[in-house]
Amino acid sequence: MFKHYTMNQVILPLDLEIKLQENDIAYAVNDVVESIPDEAFTGFLRKTGCPAYHPRMMMKVILCAYTQSVFSGRKIEGLLKDSVRMMWLAQGYEPSYR
Repeated sequence: MFKHYTMNQVILPLDLEIKLQENDIAYAVNDVVESIPDEAFTGFLRKTGCPAYHPRMMMKVILCAYTQSVFSGRKIEGLLKDSVRMMWLAQGYEPSYR
């Protein structure tokens, strides 16, 4: 079971997409990860325990961090709180480095 995650849902009170430039790297990362078929992520699906973050969202966050030369889990967590592009890719979720 995964936590609910969708890129097509309107976010209130602020849609962060309007803050991104039209040629932002976040769009490229989003397009690449969205092109991966859903079957590639079914191996991560578990029926028990706490719902996990969707692997598609986690991949977007990690790839975007790598494009900015950020490799530390703690620094990626910081970017999720500070960077508009990372907030948009995570759709408001803030996964912890733990």
